[in-house]
Amino acid sequence: MANIYDGMPESPLRSKWVWFVGLGVLLLICGLIALSNLLMATVASVFYVGMLMLAGGVIYLIHAFQVRGWDHVLFWALSGVLYVLAGICAFINPILTSAALTLFLAIALLIAGVFRVFVGRRMRPLKGWGWIVASGVITALAGFVIALGWPVNSLWILGLFLAVDLIIQGWTMLAFGLGIRS
Repeated sequence: MANIYDGMPESPLRSKWVWFVGLGVLLLICGLIALSNLLMATVASVFYVGMLMLAGGVIYLIHAFQVRGWDHVLFWALSGVLYVLAGICAFINPILTSAALTLFLAIALLIAGVFRVFVGRRMRPLKGWGWIVASGVITALAGFVIALGWPVNSLWILGLFLAVDLIIQGWTMLAFGLGIRS
């Protein structure tokens, strides 16, 4: 019986399968640690967003003095200052920042869910349109549930999202590594 892979070139990733498995295990461990303490995972994710905002603000400020014309300089400098202030706020008061980010997440999920339902219904004659609508309903429902529990749930929602993402990525890397090994 012929192997379906006969005649196909071997992937250069195949020799690195153990790295993918190791990364997968590490991500799974990090995800389980985050899941065991959602408040600390929330604070860690807020600090991560804060660092990104600080870096973005500094880049905006540097860029502001590279453009010509005071109206452009003022716009970019103001944008940079706002980003820096938001980043500093994330470090000074991570709980307030997590509340703001959680509310933003709820609103984004609601909007994305409603948009998916709209797009899915417009695709109605096509086969599989119901999956898009179902995805939209679930996404909008998640946004609605998060909004209902706000601001109390802002202490753990971001940490839960981080933990679930780490666990899913861990399983993905583990499965990929074991898949390319064989």
